[in-house]
Amino acid sequence: VQLQASGGGLVQPGGSLRLSCVASGRTFRPYIAGWFRQAPGKEREFVAAIEWSGGMRYDPDSAKGRFTISRDNSKNTVYLQMNSLKPEDTAVYYCAADVTRIATMSVASDDYDSWGHGTMVTVSS
Repeated sequence: VQLQASGGGLVQPGGSLRLSCVASGRTFRPYIAGWFRQAPGKEREFVAAIEWSGGMRYDPDSAKGRFTISRDNSKNTVYLQMNSLKPEDTAVYYCAADVTRIATMSVASDDYDSWGHGTMVTVSS
């Protein structure tokens, strides 16, 4: 699976953004899609994941209550709606696909097989 993320940009604190991740390749087979982020000088961290059937998992500290992950399998696209953005949300956001563990949503980046190039989100006034 090849992935292309988009939708990043500059937003003020409290604002919203919706990231998109379009998949190509073996998209006819189920896979788990995840969003990760990496802030300057920090390690890549898990944000959210979604199963083929729509089950979701969120990082409780960074995403739960503010971010919503969704997918449209007919469009081979996964979304991350981000609301109430904070300066600490500033990071490069990556989408990823796990084609192996289709029934387990891993939070470990090493478990994901394919990665997009990332899209930059900057939250600043």
